[in-house]
Amino acid sequence: MKLALFGLGGMGGLVERRASEAGHEISARLDERDAGRTWEDLATAIRGADVAIDFSVATAVPDHVRACVSAGVPLVEGTTGWQAQLGEVRGIVERGKGALVYGANFSIGVNLFYRIVAAAAAEYARDPAYAPFLEEAHHARKKDAPSGTALKLRDLVARAYGGRELAVASTRAGHIPGTHRVGFDGPADQITLTHEARSREGFAAGALLAAQWIVAGGRRGVFEFAEVLDAILDAGKEKAR
Repeated sequence: MKLALFGLGGMGGLVERRASEAGHEISARLDERDAGRTWEDLATAIRGADVAIDFSVATAVPDHVRACVSAGVPLVEGTTGWQAQLGEVRGIVERGKGALVYGANFSIGVNLFYRIVAAAAAEYARDPAYAPFLEEAHHARKKDAPSGTALKLRDLVARAYGGRELAVASTRAGHIPGTHRVGFDGPADQITLTHEARSREGFAAGALLAAQWIVAGGRRGVFEFAEVLDAILDAGKEKAR
């Protein structure tokens, strides 16, 4: 694949390295030095790429989406903190017949963790004695707090508890790749579910997996990474039969 990359920080650099190791070509690299360019300029810069991957900043996401739709380049959006603008972004993609995969977290393990947490919350919500709580920790450079993953987990738990408000405790320190802990505290015991990332390699691998999926299928529309993972895992089961 020919890849265009938005953002060459920690995650963007990791995606670039893994993509190069897998034999993909990086056709465009856009970082903070390109922040002043219009989306029309960005569209020109990425035209000809098979797919773009974005790990930049939340404020740049709408313009990156516009650029990709204009250039006819599918976009894998790994940036967090922009989801309040999802309606606007969805409209841009759908009107322009573009393609977008987005997610709070592109780790396969985290996306399976979402399902475990949702199932556990549904069970513990049946007993009002159990109170849910949520904690997350990331490296000091991470700008958004709570993390996008924590917000997704909060929404899953809140749904099980009838929309109940759930606070998130956030820590930003050192070089923590990412830890999320969901708990249910009762008068006699406490149950905790934890996902702890050992590195950010899993996020980069998931983003490249999403890029391959959307390019291979020639897909159009807006997809959450959880949908992509379902499709890939289901296809794997079919092949194994």
